[in-house]
Amino acid sequence: MKPSIFEPSSIAGMALKNRFIRSATHESMADEHGAPTEALEKLYVRLAKGGAGAIITGYAGVQQDGKSSLLRMLMIDNDALIPAYRKLTDRVHEHETPVILQIAHCGRQTRSAATGFPTVGPSPIADFIFNEDTPHELNNREIETIIDSFVSAAVRAKKAGFDGIQLHMAHGYLLSQFLSDHTNRRRDKWGGSTANKFRIVSEILNRIRQTTGNFPVLAKINAFDNRKRGMRVEEAVEVARLLEFHGCDAIEISSGVVEDGLAIMRGPHPPMEALFKSNFRFNDMPTLLQTVASPFMQFAMRSPKPLRGYNLEAAQAIKPVVSIPIITVGGLHDLSDISAALENGSTDYLSMSRPFIIEPNIVRKFQEGTQTASRCIMCNYCALMIEVDTVKCYYGRLP
Repeated sequence: MKPSIFEPSSIAGMALKNRFIRSATHESMADEHGAPTEALEKLYVRLAKGGAGAIITGYAGVQQDGKSSLLRMLMIDNDALIPAYRKLTDRVHEHETPVILQIAHCGRQTRSAATGFPTVGPSPIADFIFNEDTPHELNNREIETIIDSFVSAAVRAKKAGFDGIQLHMAHGYLLSQFLSDHTNRRRDKWGGSTANKFRIVSEILNRIRQTTGNFPVLAKINAFDNRKRGMRVEEAVEVARLLEFHGCDAIEISSGVVEDGLAIMRGPHPPMEALFKSNFRFNDMPTLLQTVASPFMQFAMRSPKPLRGYNLEAAQAIKPVVSIPIITVGGLHDLSDISAALENGSTDYLSMSRPFIIEPNIVRKFQEGTQTASRCIMCNYCALMIEVDTVKCYYGRLP
């Protein structure tokens, strides 16, 4: 018998009231130290009351040099942050909803102007977008420090009352950079073969297990991207096998890197108005130059097809090779498509980002039968405007 999307279940001992998961979404709602604010607590409570089976937070930085250049990123790099997170988790747990802390290092996908530190990466290859600096190639000592920072972040998350953590291994951030031949050209033990490229992740997983016991650890991975030497589904299958072997409890399937334009969060039209309003490269550009640049940017930012369920095919390739749960995100906004993906065995759980931005109570609406599809029009204004403002739905128009 196929499971129902509204059927209670569990992942690594975490009880979920349904199979909908709020996927990690940068909210721009941390304070100046990276601690969650009252506004973020209220958002998570709305999500919990609105029916989300579990909530994965926006990414939290494990080191200051890996902090996002987007507005007010969460941080989990020191113990002083634990009490604020404990307050947040306590409030969410009042509504019997697990909350999972996504932890990350941005690597080369940030700006030294924002972090105050040089950008870093597995190899000194400049990012197409964040190209103000060529990243410093990490040496063995620095890689070990980053591993320790991920482990310390997991320990803090457990002390703060989170139900688990998620390693951000997708979208071109540091762990994703190590896994991709596009960004990792190393010939030492951290590069070359899939096993070597995965070594930083295996070390993180093994040490987290040693320090936190059976604390749930999830991972979000790129199944593929559009870079010439980037990730492909065949290698993502091997990454999934390695994740399970080293004790990962569930894998969320995503795709794309920031260099790919709007491949991560697809939509029918490039959000040019939001780009010119928010992005550090364009928001001070004279109007005439914006007009000249617009056609080129529309071409560069176009989304590949399909626009709906675009990671399900990759999930279908990965799911048979592992026994741990598979979570799939990406263009899953219609209840019939979501139910079909679960019932035909493509995935075990569905995660959403944009539908929860426009309607934090979307799951309750689905379950009550008052709505069968998200109102999200996939304009992606929300995805760009978090560079300068807190996350919200713009519905294709700036105020």
